Amino acid sequence: MKPADNPITPAGLAALKARYDHLLGTERPEIVAIVSWAAGNGDRSENGDYIYGRKRMREIDRELAHLARRMKAARVLDPAQAADRTHAWFGATVTIADEDDAERTLTLVGDDEQDASANRIGWSAPIARALRGAAVGDLRTVRLPGGEKQWEVTAIAYPQEMSGQAARS
Repeated sequence: MKPADNPITPAGLAALKARYDHLLGTERPEIVAIVSWAAGNGDRSENGDYIYGRKRMREIDRELAHLARRMKAARVLDPAQAADRTHAWFGATVTIADEDDAERTLTLVGDDEQDASANRIGWSAPIARALRGAAVGDLRTVRLPGGEKQWEVTAIAYPQEMSGQAARS
């Protein structure tokens, strides 16, 4: 299974859309109202509300453009429908152990939904690249800034497919 250049889970795409909708439907209109009000107050060169509002509007517009590009380039892959569940591919939750038997559990997700604090590792991260295609019992070497580290894959799991009516909604 070779995922697209910018793979993303359905939940990851929904999070990007929610952020886009929030910025476009809530934050930007609030800032526009503040800037309009501040512009009516006279001298704009020393008007903090106007200056800050314009700056914030540019930031929001930049983020909206970025999110639009990422959503357009995204290829949704549902890990629950993975055909090969014996190897670590996109969406797999992989448990690995190092030489000292210290275990880590990582989920391989799209780069736009990675979150190291939640153990969600982006698909193009070095450890994710090393784990691609691994089966339980495989040893994988990861090249890190501090040197190479070897990990053994101890478990691989995928989310279960939703059945019945819940899958169609």
